Amino acid sequence: MQNNFLEIFDFLNIKFLSLPLYKIFLSFLCLFLFLILRKYFTLKILKIGKKVVEKTKTDIDDKLFEALREPLKFLFIIGGVYFFFYFLEIRGYILMHTVKGLLIFDLFWFLYNSVNSFEDKVYLLIGRYGKASREMASFIIKFTKILIISLAVITLLQEFGINVTGFLASLGLGGLAFALAAKDTAANIFGGIAILTDNIFKIGEWVKIGDAEGSVEDIGMRTTKIRAFDKRLIIVPNAKIANSNVENFSRRNKRRVVMRIGLKYDTSVEIIKHIVEDIRNLLLNHPEIAKDESLLINFDEFADNSLEIFCYFFTNTAEWKEYLRIKEDINLKIKEIIGKYPTDFAYPSNSIYFETPLKIEK
Repeated sequence: MQNNFLEIFDFLNIKFLSLPLYKIFLSFLCLFLFLILRKYFTLKILKIGKKVVEKTKTDIDDKLFEALREPLKFLFIIGGVYFFFYFLEIRGYILMHTVKGLLIFDLFWFLYNSVNSFEDKVYLLIGRYGKASREMASFIIKFTKILIISLAVITLLQEFGINVTGFLASLGLGGLAFALAAKDTAANIFGGIAILTDNIFKIGEWVKIGDAEGSVEDIGMRTTKIRAFDKRLIIVPNAKIANSNVENFSRRNKRRVVMRIGLKYDTSVEIIKHIVEDIRNLLLNHPEIAKDESLLINFDEFADNSLEIFCYFFTNTAEWKEYLRIKEDINLKIKEIIGKYPTDFAYPSNSIYFETPLKIEK
């Protein structure tokens, strides 16, 4: 028995890559134990914690708990890695900075998750207290995420002994060239900020910017995507938008109707007066037509082939589908009005007159 024990002891003291086998076994054993603890922590402790936060009245602790869940589980991986390298006698500078780097990563992971968890709160806060829209909230969230990632990278580089300050300062030699190369990008970013802060348009609105016309699909940090009515995707730099005239058709609350009704030339004056009055009364009594000084119905001119009645008015809606329905209703009722009188709509025509020459009697 004693001999067997000594044999096992001698075997564990055999060196592999300059390390006794028992230290290698201990390192893997510690890593395995921490993985088991992580599993237990996930199944038991986190489940209890979730029940506790669900009982509170506020949902802030629920969101913080969700943001913290994965980083807490990752702490067991860090512990396992620490003891794994410790028993492998990889200590000192490498071990400490590796562990610190993992802890830094875990911290910024929690911050990044917190931004994701509180996205709806940011949208609600900005929508309630600020003039900026949902797009502004989206921009702030994206900027915060980029800032967190940038700070994490800088902190990790400094932790591993890379002089970030000196590195950034050394870029000053090429700063001018970099600034010239990045000026368009900077202009687009500031253009995006101007779009969002001035609330020029929102996602889903119908706009026209130069030759680009369609529905806004996305407002990014550099570009804005517009889906044209023929389903083409148009990408417009934000700098161009900030320096262009933007027509936002979705912001109008009314929609204009302009039409000319041509009557035959043999229509009498009295009939023209009656038709003009009937059309005017139709529009004044129509519930979906704006009643203001912009409503104009008049016998306008003697055209080449017709006596024209000019109609100018606005619908109470700017929605295209509703606008077409209202316009169709008005057109049908105007046709009914014309049908009540002994006249009809004029159509393009040409009259040819033949002059009979005078006969001279001899």
